[in-house]
Amino acid sequence: MSDDTRPDPPLAAAPVEMLSAFLDFHRATLLWKIEGLTDEQLRRPMVPSGTSLLALVKHSAYVERFWFRRVFAGEDVEIPWSKDDPDADWRLEPADTSGAIIVLYGDEIARSRAIVAGAAWDDLAKASPQGHTLGWILTHMVEEVARHNGHADILREQIDGKTGE
Repeated sequence: MSDDTRPDPPLAAAPVEMLSAFLDFHRATLLWKIEGLTDEQLRRPMVPSGTSLLALVKHSAYVERFWFRRVFAGEDVEIPWSKDDPDADWRLEPADTSGAIIVLYGDEIARSRAIVAGAAWDDLAKASPQGHTLGWILTHMVEEVARHNGHADILREQIDGKTGE
């Protein structure tokens, strides 16, 4: 892994800015955890469930798409999972190259940031029957990516012994 260049969240900010900054920190952490690994290392399942580092990134890309684009913005976007195949976003297909998955994640992050720009903490999601707000979605996404970074810590250490916060 390279030197740590992740963005530090501010010590004080409005809620949307603060949570967005923490989310950016955790997004950068996930990408930092996969730096310097080969495609084979990124794809290698490291636990009995079959989870790999690249699968974590793929899943994270689609979770970004789901919460920000589909639920909050109300966009009609494709989501790979379904009732019959709830873990499709975790499965690496032969055509899923490391480069393509990393670009997908970066593109979804950029779209998420654009959606959040100008939105307010209490804004209601356009496609949430439960009444999710932007504040709820941002808080959930920080929790989601941070939890998966813990998984990434363990998987990376199993691959090459590298650790880092």
